Amino acid sequence: MGEVLSQNEIDNLLAALSTGELDVEQIQEDTAKQAKDYDFKRPAKFSKEHLRTLEIIYEHYGRLISTSLPVYLRKNIQVSVASSETVTFSEFTNALSNPVILCIVNFQPLNGNIIIELASNIGYAMLDRMLGGQGVPLEKARDFSEIEMSIIEKLMIICMQLMRDPWKNVVEINPMMERIETNAQFAQVISPNDMIAIVTMNIKIGDIEGLMNICLPYFTLENVMDKLNTKFWYSTIKEGNEENYEEYVDALLRRVDVPIKAVLGRSSVTVNDFVSLQAGDIIRLDSHIDSELRIFVGNIEKFTALPGANKNSYAVRVTQVLREEKME
Repeated sequence: MGEVLSQNEIDNLLAALSTGELDVEQIQEDTAKQAKDYDFKRPAKFSKEHLRTLEIIYEHYGRLISTSLPVYLRKNIQVSVASSETVTFSEFTNALSNPVILCIVNFQPLNGNIIIELASNIGYAMLDRMLGGQGVPLEKARDFSEIEMSIIEKLMIICMQLMRDPWKNVVEINPMMERIETNAQFAQVISPNDMIAIVTMNIKIGDIEGLMNICLPYFTLENVMDKLNTKFWYSTIKEGNEENYEEYVDALLRRVDVPIKAVLGRSSVTVNDFVSLQAGDIIRLDSHIDSELRIFVGNIEKFTALPGANKNSYAVRVTQVLREEKME
């Protein structure tokens, strides 16, 4: 219900209108709602909040590529998110050059596929590095050979698998590479009028710079759209940080293998005596039969113990714990 005016307020308002202090037409213009045209061919299915969350996901993804690909290319790689936008799939495909590298990825368990588009100059630079070159692209673009496509496919599978970790706060994905196309006409896996979100990433390999576009259809992300907001994102991170890691770390440490050795004693022999040793020979040590043994954990003397046996195995019984560790 709107605000109810008192009689005194009504009288003052009528007086202001009669004297010209208030303009009725101006009031109508100020209070009128501004209508915006809605394009049914381009429905606004992705909000700014959705795009911002996707940028956060792929900023993490870019850092993973920057640390993983240099192992294979043996060259410094810089990856950053350049922009994000929503377009129709037809607008995306019409802007593609030929040849192009289009990876069709099954985004399990979500419905449908996503597309990873890699600029051809970055693809040529990767090939040149993998084949022993300096990472320089071709001066004139040409079609990729079967051997080159096999190498690119292996690199793109590595990049595709790196998406698991950035997406885990939203959904546990298991991406699978279906195929790679070099012609956009053969990558019509989405209806031309369907809306997609495109996250553009800038990749720099040495001095060579190019773009990688991640094409994310609304149909694929529809089931997790409610989770694509920064509020959910940061609340999930907070919950993860509140886990009790102390017990987890303690459990991991308890499973670590630590070398332990018991020193019976020491002795010095000549090389001639050493090479002449036979089974049954006796070596005199610097310790007595009833003296305690020195027990080392790694290279640190930690315990003293007495020798003995347990069933059919040699054993020691700890007699003292040394609080001041001594290095061997």
